Amino acid sequence: MILILSRNRETTTNEVIKWLLAMGKKFIRVHEDEFFEIKTNNKRIYIESSRNSFFIDDITSVWYRRGGLKFKRLKYNNSSINSYMNEHQHWLEDYVIKKLESKKCINKQSNSNVNKLQVLELAQEVGLDVPSYFLSENTDQVTIGKTITKSITGVAGVESYENSELLMYTSIVEEREENPFFISFFQEKIEKDFEIRCFYLNGRIWSIAIISQNDEQTQIDFRKYNDKKPNRNVPYKLPTDIEKKIHLLMQSLDLNCGSLDLLKSGDKYYFLEVNPIGQFLGLSLICNYSLEKEIACYL
Repeated sequence: MILILSRNRETTTNEVIKWLLAMGKKFIRVHEDEFFEIKTNNKRIYIESSRNSFFIDDITSVWYRRGGLKFKRLKYNNSSINSYMNEHQHWLEDYVIKKLESKKCINKQSNSNVNKLQVLELAQEVGLDVPSYFLSENTDQVTIGKTITKSITGVAGVESYENSELLMYTSIVEEREENPFFISFFQEKIEKDFEIRCFYLNGRIWSIAIISQNDEQTQIDFRKYNDKKPNRNVPYKLPTDIEKKIHLLMQSLDLNCGSLDLLKSGDKYYFLEVNPIGQFLGLSLICNYSLEKEIACYL
C-alpha cells in the first residue's frame, strides 16, 4: 500500500495518482486537514482519521509531497494527567512517523523543509559554484544595481487570505534604504546566459534550459511569467561533473527528490537553491520526461 501526503486538490499529486490507477496500485491519500488518532488492533498499530484508517505495517512506500501526518491531542481537566498524556502521545507520534520513514520514501516528514543558508554552504562544500552572498539589516555594503535580494526562507511564498500562494520574487536592489530592516538575504547578480531547472529523483536528474534573459519581465526571475510571449524552454543535459555534485549535495541533505535551480554564465554553472517539494509538471510536459510516471513507478 502506498501512502501519499499532500494537499486536497494539489495538481501534481493528481497526475501521479492517474498513473498509480493505470498501474492498478493501491494507495491512500492523506489531506492537510486530516487529524489521526493512534490505535491498536490485534497487537498491531493503526491510525485513523475521519477519512482514512490503515495499519502502519501495511504501508510499503510513502510520498511526502506536501505537509505531513497530524495527530489529535486529547485534553483532560487535570493538568498533571494532561502533561503526562502529552508526553505519552508525543512518544507514540514520533514512533509512527519514524516507522513510516523507514519504508521506501520520497523524502521524509522530518526533512520536508531545508535551510537555504545551510544548503548554500553544503553546495560549496561539494564543489558547486555559488554566487557570493551575505546577510544584512541595512544596504550599506550592497552594490546598487549588481546585487539581488530574495526570500531567506526555503519557500519563497506566503498563503493569502484566499488560500492561494503569493510568491516573493527575486529583485535587483536599485536604491539604498535609509532605515534598518529585518535581516535579509543579498546575493551577487550573475549575468546569465540562461536558467536551468532540474528535477532530481533517487540519483537521476532531468533538466530544462529556460531562455529567460531576453525578456525584461523574466530576466531576473523567470517565475514572473510572460503569458503573452513565453520564454523558450528546451531539454538540457548538464555536464556529468555537475550532476555528480548535485547528487552529493542531495545526499548530504538526506533528500532523494527535489527541484534545483542553476544559472549558466559562460563556462560556469551557478547553483541557486533546492526545493524538496518542487514543481516539475511544466518541465515534464515541455520535455516529454513523464516525471509523473517516474514517481509512480518508484513508489
